[in-house]
Amino acid sequence: MRRRRAAVAAGFCASFLLGSVLNVLFAPGSEPPRPGQSPGPSPGAGRPERRRLMDLAPGGPGLQRPRPPRARSLPDGAPGWPPAPGPGSPGPGPLLGCAALRNVSGAQYLGSGYTKAVYRVRLPGGAAVALKAVDFSGHDLGSCVREFGARRSCYRLAAHKLLKEMVLLERLRHPNVLQLYGYCYQDSEDIPDTLTTITELGAPVEMIQLLQTSWEDRFRICLSLGRLLHHLAHSPLGSVTLLDFRPRQFVLVGGELKVTDLDDARVEETPCTSSSDCVLEFPARNFSLPCSAQGWCEGMNEKRNLYNAFRFFFTYLLPHSAPPSLRPLLDSIVNATGELTWGVDETLAQLEKVLHLYRSGQYLQNSTAGSRAEYQRIPDSTIPQENYRCWPSYHHGSCLLSVFSLGEAMDVCESHAQCRAFVVTNQTTWTGRQLVFFKMGWSQVVPDRNKTTYVRTSG
Repeated sequence: MRRRRAAVAAGFCASFLLGSVLNVLFAPGSEPPRPGQSPGPSPGAGRPERRRLMDLAPGGPGLQRPRPPRARSLPDGAPGWPPAPGPGSPGPGPLLGCAALRNVSGAQYLGSGYTKAVYRVRLPGGAAVALKAVDFSGHDLGSCVREFGARRSCYRLAAHKLLKEMVLLERLRHPNVLQLYGYCYQDSEDIPDTLTTITELGAPVEMIQLLQTSWEDRFRICLSLGRLLHHLAHSPLGSVTLLDFRPRQFVLVGGELKVTDLDDARVEETPCTSSSDCVLEFPARNFSLPCSAQGWCEGMNEKRNLYNAFRFFFTYLLPHSAPPSLRPLLDSIVNATGELTWGVDETLAQLEKVLHLYRSGQYLQNSTAGSRAEYQRIPDSTIPQENYRCWPSYHHGSCLLSVFSLGEAMDVCESHAQCRAFVVTNQTTWTGRQLVFFKMGWSQVVPDRNKTTYVRTSG
């Protein structure tokens, strides 16, 4: 009976895995294999080398030279594992392979979910990357093994998520999609040919920390998300929806928001026979969408992404501490996405409009014209002390803000009761705005070639 259960599990795993992968590999925009030809590389092409992921962990037995691959097959006549790269999926080419994982250093476990574990390593050239692999202690693999007792087949079932994500990272390349650097088949524990992907390394999205950052940085995240959703709505695969849209599915790379977990992405619209099949359900409210003549719920993928962007990101990050003249437009964006009256095209157009107004300084047209106070300019100097805190600030121990112009810096200083001077640095933000320290006094001015001090002499 146990052997029969294992055989059933193996057959189910193999068919489920193969169907899921082929569904992604041969989605619109890719070319199906010719009759009699497998979707893999030509007969002369070899599979990537293999490494043991456990050897990268602290205290592991050390790095081993990759062994040449061996042919293996699933039990019960199922297709071979590992699957070969198909059209549009990552191949050996310019991508990193197992050879890139030789002599890595600083291996660090970052975390795991139901299926995958993530590690941080530093390559010999100094670049830090993320490695993703099936978590052998994870929920998905463990529950399958407890149910069926077929460890290797259960691994393959869990690995289909990692393989699907790898293919989608390659097919959906975009500045706001985590970059896939490569992949490697390896031996790990008692399971041969396990898969490890090599990706760009990002920082987790911590909403509480983001609420304490400057509005400019928070707006950058929302703009990144708007650009990502526009790309997903018009991707080479068609409209792509993220079924799991929590902030933990994203990372920050250099201030840009990037999606990292794509194993729960769906690349086709919901089928329907009537509009009653097209109800978009969320915890707080539902939306009814039309059923097209072709039998698909119109725009459901796009609308799902957009409302999730509203409830997880826009509503918290967009209006809070924004420049007063931009708040009406930002409120319109939040309200329209919360009611789904706009699609992703209009939402992105309005976000880009906010960026233009902010970057060009046009949002300052209704601000105070000129300064009532007079300031003395002291070039090549700074004030090392006399700090006070303001919020939000780029520095927690002082008041460091970005300004479009010298006039805006004077307006900010006069709006702060403590401010008696400010120091203009040569550093700029991602929009090109200058960073300025605001000071509560100027009793000690010291030389600094990279800064200019302005002290308040009247007003």
